[in-house]
Amino acid sequence: MRKLILFFFLLFPFTLPTYGQAQKAAQTSTGQRVLSPARPEEAGMSAERLARIDRVVQEYIDRQWIPGAVVLVARHGKVVYHKGIGKDDVSKNDPLQKDDIFRIASQTKAITSTAVMLLFEEGRFLLDDPVSKYIPEFKNPKVLQTFNEKDSSYTTVPAKSEITIRHLLTHTSGIGYAAFDPKRLGAVYAKEKYREIGVASAEYLLGDQIRKLGKMPLLHQPGEKWTYGMNIDVLGYLVEVVSGKSLKDFLHQRLFEPLGMKDTYFYLPGEKGSRLTALYRENKAGKIEKYTEASQGLAPDFPLLAGGKYYAGGAGLSSTAMDYAVFLQMLLNKGEYKGKRLLSRNTVEMMTMNQIGDLSLGEDKFGLAFSVATEKSAAKLPVSPGTFSWGGIFGTNYWADPQEGVVALIMTQVYPTTHVGELHDLFRVLVYQAIVD
Repeated sequence: MRKLILFFFLLFPFTLPTYGQAQKAAQTSTGQRVLSPARPEEAGMSAERLARIDRVVQEYIDRQWIPGAVVLVARHGKVVYHKGIGKDDVSKNDPLQKDDIFRIASQTKAITSTAVMLLFEEGRFLLDDPVSKYIPEFKNPKVLQTFNEKDSSYTTVPAKSEITIRHLLTHTSGIGYAAFDPKRLGAVYAKEKYREIGVASAEYLLGDQIRKLGKMPLLHQPGEKWTYGMNIDVLGYLVEVVSGKSLKDFLHQRLFEPLGMKDTYFYLPGEKGSRLTALYRENKAGKIEKYTEASQGLAPDFPLLAGGKYYAGGAGLSSTAMDYAVFLQMLLNKGEYKGKRLLSRNTVEMMTMNQIGDLSLGEDKFGLAFSVATEKSAAKLPVSPGTFSWGGIFGTNYWADPQEGVVALIMTQVYPTTHVGELHDLFRVLVYQAIVD
């Protein structure tokens, strides 16, 4: 017997794993990563190369294109870069802190879409159910056929099919944004006395507005095109109808509390209001100046609104880089974080695969909550195919790369702007060039 054991060890030599190796193996086998600070080298990244982010962000600050930015980079669950660079409020010379709170606008969409998928997993509906099954006002939708700019008169034709929940998740319903099509859709909404509310209100409720939206004409037949619009706001109300809770309460109970997202809100509590970053706009000279309601028509401090009860599922949340990174890491973990399973692996895979077929979204495709990188987009910027991403109109941007295990966010607050989009692309380059292993 001793000879047999000795033969086995000679044939299959091995060494006992160290604690660190065993821990890494356990993480790999379960897919579980919990965000924690680490040296870049522990995650196969170069500290020296990551420092290039500082220089590029500072250049944008020096050119007065942004006031500052909070930047976070994590790989394999290790937070290797997390900084506030520049100023929160330039006029007060307040340094930007890495836990400052940003208006994340359309980054809200992925969170609301995830809430929809939580209910989907409970068997509350199928994705190809007509939304009118739950919100009757969307029954028998009509599509805009002609529009007369002189008097805003228009004609419609019956839609060939009902709008489904999947259409809403993929922005293929035909519901647009009046702000992006003011001469046509904006004029139609004005004629019908419908007000499109994108972020916050003390006067309106989400359900009231969404039921009115159900009677408005669509820009095209459901499923025919990809059109960015109020789709996820409709889904926010769907969550309320199906769950019997406000969207605010549902998100806090089912997502924010389990994930420990302690700084994510529709309306900030008083004690956190001082951490809301200042909002800027680009002036005619191409430099930033403080955003005021008089300059753009949007109250910049809407997250501080007292008594706000409108929960805009498409754009209403404010959050921190770390909170949102936790949400993304949960998705990279295939639906689990710190031992708490929110979604199944199969559901996360559905959310992050191409759901729009051959419809055009530039070089990317779209899943059930995100833009999804293809080989074409991966050839343009150094992301892996399958990377899922999106951003917010006030200057925030994120992505998560399942192949490389990367979560990355850059958050600033400038709207409108002609420079921030380029910074987002440069940031992608700077993250991937720092991967050395």
